[in-house]
Amino acid sequence: MIRIKVGKEIESAALIADGYHARIDGLTSLAVLFGAAGVWFGYPLADPIVGLLITVAIAQIVWQSSRAIFARMLDGVEPAILDEIREAASGAKGVEKVTDVRARWLGHRLHADLSVAVASRHSVAEGHAIAMEVRHELLHHLGYPSSVMVHIDPVEQAGDKFHAISEHRHDRSDVHSH
Repeated sequence: MIRIKVGKEIESAALIADGYHARIDGLTSLAVLFGAAGVWFGYPLADPIVGLLITVAIAQIVWQSSRAIFARMLDGVEPAILDEIREAASGAKGVEKVTDVRARWLGHRLHADLSVAVASRHSVAEGHAIAMEVRHELLHHLGYPSSVMVHIDPVEQAGDKFHAISEHRHDRSDVHSH
């Protein structure tokens, strides 16, 4: 239980899986005892039934753990964590809205990139201060980010559509866009 609890606190999929593994080991030992007791008391089917139940329990834990580990191997981030990032950033002073949140896991440390919209009247220095406040909010409210990159947009030009570069040509290159 401690491994699972700490694993959830630090967002370590490996530690959570190890906790579930330890739990299933204990339950399996207890089930084997019940199966042996059942056979002793004259119920010969108790052993294969307990074996089947143990197999189902192990298969379920393997499925849950492998899904979590595989997602983490692909740097996958649960939608709830993205919502936490968005909520924490929205609470920073000077943020009008959060327009984009991207994150990925590297081990059990989270790297986040987000775009926030601020009032156009702010100077570059004030925008930088707001970005630092957003970063501080994220690092303070969430225990697992190791890096946070904040992009500041004026509120009137917030979002990806304002970052697209129209088709153009460089010297003799083909027409392209970004």
